[in-house]
Amino acid sequence: MSESGQHRFYRGHRSKSFYPQDVNELVELRARSRTFDGAYGRSAIANLGYALTILRLFDRRFFKIGILYTALAGILFILAYFRQRHSRHDFADRNRDPAAYQNAIKTVGQTGKRIFGRPFVTAGWIVALLSLVVFAVEICLLVLIFNL
Repeated sequence: MSESGQHRFYRGHRSKSFYPQDVNELVELRARSRTFDGAYGRSAIANLGYALTILRLFDRRFFKIGILYTALAGILFILAYFRQRHSRHDFADRNRDPAAYQNAIKTVGQTGKRIFGRPFVTAGWIVALLSLVVFAVEICLLVLIFNL
């Protein structure tokens, strides 16, 4: 069940039994997943790699910096989960109403094309929270560097 207490359906099927209609829809599903959801996960993995590099290559004075990047990676993994939940239902039946998308701004390549699910909408609160977290980490990083 979703957070609203109702099941989500995809062309009348439950989400676990949903299959794309054709190759184009499958490509669109994969592209959205790779672009919108994967970016957060890749950023978290990159931060973890950077933290490991700091923790393994530098002396004890830099451990706090490595721990800071490890914490940032953990927070990014959590935000990646929420971002994935946000876009999981892009192809749900309740998002199939074309009248709801008349105000969506189309890009150059979208005119006259097939519409796959709802238009992309930035996950506003997730982006705002991520900005605040990264800003706080950067401030902490500056404090740690000046205290070396």
